[in-house]
Amino acid sequence: MEDSQIIELYWRRSADAVSETNGKYGAYCFAIANNILRSAEDAEECVNDAWMRAWNAIPPQRPRVLRMFLGRITRNLAFDRFRERSAEKRGGGETALVLDELGECLGDGTSAEAAFEAEELRRCVGRFVRALPEREGNVLARRYFFAEPVADIAKRYGLTENNVMVILSRTRKKLKAHLMKEGYL
Repeated sequence: MEDSQIIELYWRRSADAVSETNGKYGAYCFAIANNILRSAEDAEECVNDAWMRAWNAIPPQRPRVLRMFLGRITRNLAFDRFRERSAEKRGGGETALVLDELGECLGDGTSAEAAFEAEELRRCVGRFVRALPEREGNVLARRYFFAEPVADIAKRYGLTENNVMVILSRTRKKLKAHLMKEGYL
């Protein structure tokens, strides 16, 4: 089913909207949540919460790109759940590593998750990523939006893990310079 048809189901308040969304985007949203949470059970709950959040958001919103709309909802829910779990027990894991790496660009005293919630900063980073060469932008997005492990990114793009780490390091430096130029740092 086309995204426009799924959105129309939400607008008509049809229960089929959720089942169609799950059928088309369930695996995609699960992968996002699972990359962040590293728990199939928690990821599944996030996906279910994402469908509820989408149900409550459409209408009045009419997303232009349903996949990204759902991905962002899932990602935000997963990070919220991650923060809850981290408050209960301090631990490492891929998500903490991703946030630490990205925190290098944002300067001292600013947490990566808090900075990304600011809409103006999100737009600035979006412009930066869109201006990158395709592979560099994809690697950055896979690591910092989807929280994919470096090994998975390397395999996807036929690179070594070291190559991915170098790309990420250089891109973070470019991002930091861009944020400084734009007055965010």
